[in-house]
Amino acid sequence: MSSPAMPEVSAAALVGAAIDAIGTVAFCPALTAWLQTVAPYSFTVVFGYRGEAKPIDIYDDFPSHRRKVFVTDYLEGPYLLDPFCQGAIRPVEPGFHRLRSLAPDRFYQGEYFRSYYMRTEIAEEIGCFAEMPGDCHVVFSLMREEKPFSAPEFRKLTGVAPIVTALMRRHWADLSREFATRSTPRPALTGDGLDRLTPREREITGWILKGYSAEATGQELGIASGTVRIHRRNIYAKLGISSQRELFARFLAGISP
Repeated sequence: MSSPAMPEVSAAALVGAAIDAIGTVAFCPALTAWLQTVAPYSFTVVFGYRGEAKPIDIYDDFPSHRRKVFVTDYLEGPYLLDPFCQGAIRPVEPGFHRLRSLAPDRFYQGEYFRSYYMRTEIAEEIGCFAEMPGDCHVVFSLMREEKPFSAPEFRKLTGVAPIVTALMRRHWADLSREFATRSTPRPALTGDGLDRLTPREREITGWILKGYSAEATGQELGIASGTVRIHRRNIYAKLGISSQRELFARFLAGISP
């Protein structure tokens, strides 16, 4: 005789479980379990951000063989170019945001996407942003391997965003204390020849690698796009390189804590 089917857990019960888990290690799995009923997805990863300091890897449920790319490699420097990290720095409005809504105009042609993000083999990533005391932010990311989230699924996530952000703010209210104990200052782009660049050239290096065109970089910095192109030529000449791939490699090698 077959065993009787287990009763389906209601969404309300799952939300209640997440509330009960606030302040415990069970919180992220409980919140994940509820969000999976709103819009199924493959992996959860949660990072804490404070400016350009090295993020705190709060939680993930990646299999061990996938964690290196998603977490270890990310924290070695690519995070500085990540639209989600940049969204926390700006910051964007609390709630769910698609990667493509945060990405700059040339993101998918940029070296961060081609050399790092494509290795994650993710179809789409959506992040829920919440602001914490002490100028800290938490991004609770939902990653899907098979296909992007549909418009109705994104609307459902947006509909529950006030609950999700409220839970996040309560659970991670003391995040600034953890950043204070880690003493993670803003990294300096000084190694591997980058010290030969002027401060403006180092700044423009970052915009290029994030995936901004010369026009978009100029708008961000309040300078002409032609000036951006001149800076880019000077950067390549000083570093003795001829491609954005080489610039990306120099960027990663040149980051010093």
